[in-house]
Amino acid sequence: MNSSAPFWEVKKLKDMSRREWESLCDGCGRCCLVKLEDEDTGDIYTTDVSCKLLNCQTCRCKSYANRHDVVDDCIKLDPANVTELGWLPDTCAYRLIWEEKPLYAWHPLISGTPDSVHTAGISVRGKVTSEDQVALEDLPSRICDWP
Repeated sequence: MNSSAPFWEVKKLKDMSRREWESLCDGCGRCCLVKLEDEDTGDIYTTDVSCKLLNCQTCRCKSYANRHDVVDDCIKLDPANVTELGWLPDTCAYRLIWEEKPLYAWHPLISGTPDSVHTAGISVRGKVTSEDQVALEDLPSRICDWP
């Protein structure tokens, strides 16, 4: 192992410490968006509606440690399911590492600042509404394409 290379370039996801794993999250908030599944095709569609626990300004969970107790369908991302979650954004570090691709220059681990994901326009900051503010029947009209 090259000791001068950053951990994300030399370690597999399954071999990372909890601290390393957590630091891969770029804080974009995209995994916390409400998704809809077409029952006939299984296709997943992403909306511009966020989980009620997402702070829409910081793009971080308001109750990260307790999120699974508060939101029944919150998915815990782990090395085993990264490969199964096709809805993870193409820019997601977990997906990129699994696909053996480099992190983007705006990723906080590369840029050195957590705001770079927002400055680059990758995050959901200013682009979403909390699910507390949207009626369930309106979700299909909130489907959108994310860059």
